[in-house]
Amino acid sequence: MLVLSRKTQESVVVGGSDRFERMLKVTVLEIKGGKVRLGFEADADVPVHRSEVWERIQSGVPPNGTAGRAEGRFA
Repeated sequence: MLVLSRKTQESVVVGGSDRFERMLKVTVLEIKGGKVRLGFEADADVPVHRSEVWERIQSGVPPNGTAGRAEGRFA
């Protein structure tokens, strides 16, 4: 696990170079009351999910327990 410290409005970029065509940029938007708000910018073909949603997708359980329901690109 890579651990980085970032201040508000600072970002981390993953990929987006010649070797890794896809890009994900994570920006710290706000730190308040023990919570951190993050903003995610990703290429249109890169799905971005909260980890609990990703785990349900991987296990084959439909999001929100509803079969056939389409989830948005960002969850």
